[in-house]
Amino acid sequence: MLDEVFGDLTESFKGVIAGLKRDLSKIRTGRANPAIFDGLRVDYYGTPTPLNQVGAVKVVDANLITIQPWEKAMLPLIEKAIHASDLGLNPSNDGVLVRVPIPPLTGERRQDLVKLVKRTGEEHKIATRTHRRDANDMIKALQKDSEISEDEMHRALKSVQDSTDKTVATVDELLAAKEKEILEV
Repeated sequence: MLDEVFGDLTESFKGVIAGLKRDLSKIRTGRANPAIFDGLRVDYYGTPTPLNQVGAVKVVDANLITIQPWEKAMLPLIEKAIHASDLGLNPSNDGVLVRVPIPPLTGERRQDLVKLVKRTGEEHKIATRTHRRDANDMIKALQKDSEISEDEMHRALKSVQDSTDKTVATVDELLAAKEKEILEV
């Protein structure tokens, strides 16, 4: 029974870390990174479609991303979608490509992004603590139903807390790395 609880907890914690990595990759750092367009949808014949499915997204250099649509008719729609997003980018199209220059971040914008990173990290820490609470509740229910002894319950609760501490430490490491990347000039 405890093996199932720990298996579920481990999978939940892996999901928290994977979700944090995905969310952090979408935050702009002043360098060209195609992941900033991951959440962006383009109107493709009436259907909101991910940008990477309507064109090739390439990083030309540290300050420029180009998007070459599969169909030329998509150029203005891609441009419009980028303008409408809250990325703060100003694309231009030359009839073949959409060029998206990545402007350097201002000090104020960097601080805003650091706050966003911290808020994202806190959301993932809350998710971690929620998974811990659920695992603890399941362990206590097992003890209450006399499926495990009280000593086993205490050992299991300590093990759950140790796993939670490791996951929170990993979240903190990822946040510190992203914060350093954002503040790097």
